[in-house]
Amino acid sequence: MSKHHPSPFLPENQDAYAIWRDGKLDSYPETVGELIVEIRDPRRLSTAEHDKILSLCRKTNMAIWAGLSGHDSDKHIISDLGSAFGLSHLDHNMCADDDAISSLTVQSDALRNGYIPYSDRPIAWHTDGYYNLPEQQIHALLLHCVNPAEQGGENDLLDHEILFIQIMERNPAYIRALMNPQAMTIPANIVDGEELRPARTGPVFTVYPDGHLHMRYTDRSRSIEWLDDPLLKEAVKYMKSLLHSPSPWQFHAKLQAGQGLISNNVLHTRSGFTDGEQARLLYRARYYDRIRQ
Repeated sequence: MSKHHPSPFLPENQDAYAIWRDGKLDSYPETVGELIVEIRDPRRLSTAEHDKILSLCRKTNMAIWAGLSGHDSDKHIISDLGSAFGLSHLDHNMCADDDAISSLTVQSDALRNGYIPYSDRPIAWHTDGYYNLPEQQIHALLLHCVNPAEQGGENDLLDHEILFIQIMERNPAYIRALMNPQAMTIPANIVDGEELRPARTGPVFTVYPDGHLHMRYTDRSRSIEWLDDPLLKEAVKYMKSLLHSPSPWQFHAKLQAGQGLISNNVLHTRSGFTDGEQARLLYRARYYDRIRQ
């Protein structure tokens, strides 16, 4: 941002931060129901449906759509809705389908075996693509439910800007530590002696040139190495305490058939689940773009 518009996300700009914080918290949703937008066809949103979803994303970085597609497994449901919000640059990650959209269901093939999203195990707090290159960070994440699990498979959702506020209010120096370019290292992904991805190092919080705040994080312990810095250790300990404490800022949802999440890659979890007659199936689309404001 220019000197005339100091970033509210930099600890030295406390006046800009205070103005932004007060606006952010004013009329912030209190229940997950306030995040839900009833729509008809996710492939062809009405102007009112589009504007309601966009308004929520501007406020909370996320919205849940509830459409009438039911168990329809057409992938255009998720890709067309993404396109309506300016999302086009999909992340072709290793386990995604050929169209770069991942089919999140229990799979035991050689490629996906061992990766938790393709199992029925719980997934801790994270943002997607935290192991990606800096120029390939995930700025938008969409999920679409075709078949929910019979039991479990719920998500907790937390706007990363809210977590930022909680940390800034405690100690602005924690934010500086979490913005250190060497703060968090994801170890190399090595399978059967072959390095599939090198180690990746970067910050937790980043302010991008267009002014938005991005977060890369995983709560897993064996998949992360923190910089040996006392202040950073304090910051991480406090951040984890926030994530693991019940909070009105954390929304709990279980996507049903025909429902989906659109977000600027907010923090999220997934509980373990049990399949019924139909296997749980969610589509996941990751984008290098951010939702067009």
